[in-house]
Amino acid sequence: MQKLFQGVVEFQNEEFEKYRDLFEDLGKQQNPHTLFIGCSDARVVPNLITKTDPGELFTIRNIANLVPPYRKTEEYVATTAAIEYAITVLGVQSIVVCGHSNCGGCNALYQDRESMKQIPHVAKWLELASEVRDRVKTLVPEHDLQAREWMTEQLNVVEQLKHLLTYPGVEERLEAGTLNLIGWHYIIETGEVYNYNFEKGKFELLK
Repeated sequence: MQKLFQGVVEFQNEEFEKYRDLFEDLGKQQNPHTLFIGCSDARVVPNLITKTDPGELFTIRNIANLVPPYRKTEEYVATTAAIEYAITVLGVQSIVVCGHSNCGGCNALYQDRESMKQIPHVAKWLELASEVRDRVKTLVPEHDLQAREWMTEQLNVVEQLKHLLTYPGVEERLEAGTLNLIGWHYIIETGEVYNYNFEKGKFELLK
């Protein structure tokens, strides 16, 4: 706890002072250019990866960077609401779906029901990637865990990009050239980011 409190003091004395003018402007409004949808994993830090300042990214983080298909509902749907807001109200120019290496959520797709019994809401949430799991099982031998992990993480990003197309206005803006969809696979241990090439249907290293 003390580490957190001390961090706040250091932020106010150091980082805030360095960006004082920026924060004064941000105190009046936000105008992010990008919606960044990433995993809740503590090792994935959007502003660090993209070298962006406060105010540039509208960020959504959840287990396994999932995007529920759009539907009207009376339920409380945080991710859907945030995406709707970013597209409709903020008018972001780009949407990034960023998966990452060693993703616990993606690995959990292959756990049996009994092992997920204590986290039923997580198990339900991961159903959004069940098609990814089923496809990977047909493409990768069961014993090749490393290949399965890599492919699951990448195909999951592609699947969530498809889900984004169900949101009002997304396809129209893509066709009009006013919105970009971007898929990334971030490798924690190397800092590398692989970008999804829609035309080639594969991920390519950004360099």
